[in-house]
Amino acid sequence: MTQDVYKIGGIGTVPVGRVETGILKPGTIVVFAPANITTEVKSVEMHHEALQEAVPGDNVGFNVKNVSVKELRRGYVAGDSKNNPPKGAADFTAQVIVLNHPGQISNGYTPVLDCHTAHIACKFAEIKEKVDRRTGKSTEENPKSIKSGDAAIVNLVPSKPLCVESFQEFPPLGRFAVRDM
Repeated sequence: MTQDVYKIGGIGTVPVGRVETGILKPGTIVVFAPANITTEVKSVEMHHEALQEAVPGDNVGFNVKNVSVKELRRGYVAGDSKNNPPKGAADFTAQVIVLNHPGQISNGYTPVLDCHTAHIACKFAEIKEKVDRRTGKSTEENPKSIKSGDAAIVNLVPSKPLCVESFQEFPPLGRFAVRDM
């Protein structure tokens, strides 16, 4: 998950971020999503020391070939291009719990969604059903609105493609918070 991108003299473009799953090592061909930029990892460093491989939890900088600083940004996700690569989603369905909201939320509501290091406007395109927070069982189909305390299954449409995954597969990419603009 990209937190920052630096241009370092004599080295080149160095994205900085945290390894969430798998390993990152020199020679790996990675793809940055949602931009779909593919490149080779030249080196990986943590605390100014070169690493043979970085593991989940490591905050690292990694030098990439032939990609300019301008092409990458905070919120992009880098993954192995050959093994279940990350992709941007044009829309996704998620369980949403309304913790604290002054009024009713209905279809069309467009708050900011914070997912890993990305912050992006995201529309509640369709509130599909209200569900019981504890059991996940449906309590109402196609509700007109939801309010504080409600849990619902909602189809969300980000204003531009966003990297999200199912919580079961990749918990860090399956969690998000929503707030008013």
